[in-house]
Amino acid sequence: MPSCPQCGNLVTADALKCPHCGTVLKAYGHQGIPLYQAKGASYLCDRCLYHEDDSCNFPQRPYAKTCTLYSDRASLEEDIVPPLTGTKAFQSWFRNNRGLLLLLGVILMSVLLVFLR
Repeated sequence: MPSCPQCGNLVTADALKCPHCGTVLKAYGHQGIPLYQAKGASYLCDRCLYHEDDSCNFPQRPYAKTCTLYSDRASLEEDIVPPLTGTKAFQSWFRNNRGLLLLLGVILMSVLLVFLR
């Protein structure tokens, strides 16, 4: 369960407003549009990818306390997976190409049976 950015109390994931302090949690009263809010005296733009690459056109930039398009750069860095190397890469390739290897095995067995007769 998420917590309210204003008072810190737990709220349900589909709540439009915090039942304790009345802070708006979803933009435009729609459950599918999250409204990101800065905590305390900080601003969202300091940590946003759109501000960093200068593609943000939000009028409150760089002092936005609430935003619907906020994308935290720290969460993006956590999502990056290092490439596989060595035996892990081979095991992954083998697992992804089992059907092709099975087909090549059947063809190889057929060719061997033809030449051995």
